[in-house]
Order: sequence, then C-alpha cells, then structure tokens
Amino acid sequence: MRQPVQVPVMWRRLIALPAALALLVALATSARAELMIRVTKGAGEAVPVAVVPFGQSGDLPAGDNVSNIIRNNLEMTGEFDPLAADRMLSLPTSGDDVFFRDWRMLGQRYLLVGNVSREGDRVRARYELFDVNGERRLLGESSSTSVNNIRSLAHHISDKVYEALTGEPGVFSTKLAYVTVDDQGGKPRYRLQVSDVDGRRASVRLESREPILSPDWSPDGKRLAYVSFESGKPQIFVHELASGKRSAVASFPGLNSAPDWSPDGRSLLVTLSRSGNAEVYKLDIDSRSLTRLTDHWGIDTEGAWHPDGEGLAFTSDRSGGPQIYIKDSENASPRRVTFGGRYNAGARFSPDGEYLYYVHQREGAFHIARMELDTGNEQVLTRTGMDESPSIAPNGRMLIYATRQGNDSVLTVISADGGAAYTLPAARGDVREPAWSPILR
Repeated sequence: MRQPVQVPVMWRRLIALPAALALLVALATSARAELMIRVTKGAGEAVPVAVVPFGQSGDLPAGDNVSNIIRNNLEMTGEFDPLAADRMLSLPTSGDDVFFRDWRMLGQRYLLVGNVSREGDRVRARYELFDVNGERRLLGESSSTSVNNIRSLAHHISDKVYEALTGEPGVFSTKLAYVTVDDQGGKPRYRLQVSDVDGRRASVRLESREPILSPDWSPDGKRLAYVSFESGKPQIFVHELASGKRSAVASFPGLNSAPDWSPDGRSLLVTLSRSGNAEVYKLDIDSRSLTRLTDHWGIDTEGAWHPDGEGLAFTSDRSGGPQIYIKDSENASPRRVTFGGRYNAGARFSPDGEYLYYVHQREGAFHIARMELDTGNEQVLTRTGMDESPSIAPNGRMLIYATRQGNDSVLTVISADGGAAYTLPAARGDVREPAWSPILR
C-alpha cells in the first residue's frame, strides 16, 4: 500500500497502522482523568455580562458554586466578558433588588441574578436575566436537581442564558469524549473518557493496553463508535454508554478505521481495506451490510456525513497528496474542494452544512482551517503548529481540536471563526482524539 510522505500522525495512523502504533507508543506519557480549563485568548468584542454571586440557603456541597460555573461557561465561549465580583457595586439576588443605574455605570449590558436553596435531597435555583439598558427581564425561571448534581443544574442555566442572549442553543450540558495515554512502567495504557464540556466529571469508559482511536458520538448521544486494537488488530466498536454494552461492528481483514455516524444513527461511514486498498464504505448497524462509496487506486479515508445525510466528504491522495473531496450523494461522482497547500485532511461539516473544517498544512505546520463551501473561501483558524482532529460543537459556534503544548498533547477549544480559545490540558501527559457530543435530551 502506498503511503503519503511528510504527513502528521492523524493521516498515518489511518493508513499505515504499524507506523502509527510505534509513534503512539513513543509519545505516551502520564495523564490524569480530569482535565483542567485555561482560557488562553479572548474575543475582541466580548459582550459585558454581570453574573452576580447567587444567594445560598441550606447545606450545599462545597466546590460546586452555581454562579461561578455559569460565569466560567459564558467566559469560555469568548462571546461574553463576565464582570469580576469584586467590581460589583451591589450583590442583588432577585430582580426586586436590582438598580439598573449601578450596572450601566459599570458598562454592563446584561445582568444575571439568582439564589440557590436546598430542599431535602433536592437543590432549587431561581434566576433572572435582565437587559440593563432596556431595564427589562429577559428570563425568569426556576430549576431543580438532586443535591449531587449541581454542576448539571449550573450547565442547564448556562444553556438557558446563552440561548436567551444569542438565539442559539447552549452547549454547556453536552459532553466531550477523548483518549488519554498513561505510561505505566514503559507500557502505555489507553483510556477512552467522557467528561463535561469544561473537562470536569470525567469518567473512564474503556481502558486498554492497546490504542483506542477516533471516538464519534451517535446523533442521540447514547452511543460511541471508536477503533480499538485490543485484539491485536483494528476493530470498530459501538459502545452503549448507559449499559456499557459494546459490540464489534467491523472486524474485516486489514484496516477498519475512521467511523462517522450518519445523521439518522442507522449507519456508519468507515474506512476498510478488505479489498486490498483503503476505501470508504457505508456500514448498516443492524444488518452489518456494506455499501462501497469510493473506488479508486488512491487511498480514500476519513469519511464524514453531510448534515443532510445524503452527501459526504472524504480524504484522498488520488491527486498526489491528501486532499478533501465531496460527493453530493452516495452515487455522485466525487469532486475535489481543497486546493490550497499540499495537505488537507480530516474534514468535518458544520451543523448547518455551510462550512467545512479540516487540517491544513501551511509552511510545514498543521493548522485547523475552515472553508465556506458556497464560495470556496478558506480561513486558517489556528497557529499552534501540530493541530488535528477537529470536532464541531452542535450549535456550530465552537470547535475542539488536539494539539501539542510543550511536550504534551492538549485539547483546545476555539470559536468557529478562531476569535477565542481555551485549552483543556490534562494535569500531565497526553490527551487527544476529541469528539463533541450532540445536544443531549
């Protein structure tokens, strides 16, 4: 099998398994389950918003301060600039106590106030969101949860506030899947983990001495597909998160890689080399039947469904190096869409299908780029040097990708236009292969 040269790990691991395995083992270092969050770049036009410390009554768990979580959530989008509590002139906990003049003096456009109380084994939050200049209430609600689930309550309120201010659904109640690598006595241990979108409450869903690659969420958020080498060869598994039940859905001779769920959740795009060459197939989950979607002497891999469920993008080196092609339907002829640079790969559509995000090589470095499909205009979003595995938030406003920071692999989140960023590093070591869940119902 031919192999493209001078390409990063992402491409090599999909088409040249021995080389990818060797590199993964060489890079393995220690990692801890829970990620940390660090805002590294703010947006220039962030909207001022004051999240006043919520009033509290009753015995509440330490470390899960609702208003702090909401403030951090809004800040990490890059779209909002929360006011520091020590700059506030007053600390109202309900609309009756708000003096809008004070908040206008501080330059605030929006104001969130509320209180949290414990009622037996439940916690209730009452909150109000105000337009400061218009002196009007935009939101006034009450929500409750169990006393052990306060972070979910804070994420829920954050989603409500974000939607009220932007008109788009919030993604703070979504999840991240990713892979960490822990070097134990020179032997790497791979862990597939799921966490909150801010990296907290991480849980290990699969642990193996062999590599785990390419997690991808089902449209209902109840299952993950991924590649595991636990049997000594690559297999694609579907994993039910609630029960832990999983099954190998692709275990053909040769390459089984790059799963991508269809929008209806009934099939996966997969890359198989069962015919001797890497090609993209559609795999029906229930019947396990295969439909071959590419047929070329070049390497075709990394299929990604268009949100309409009809078209797809994939990476191919049929033109001499990795480039992205699109098929407008399963039976359509592929057309090349990337022409800037010698390497473009790992495409993912925006939720509305208007943009394509992918890994782009420029001046020897690998960045995340975005193309507007109607015009073909390309924008390089990152400058961190060795970036891969872009995954788009379900509201299309942010994306997460893996990159190198010093000697470690970290996850970085940026706004969809590249205007803000925060990192999710492990305490030490490697974290990679991010996948952003859909909005969870």
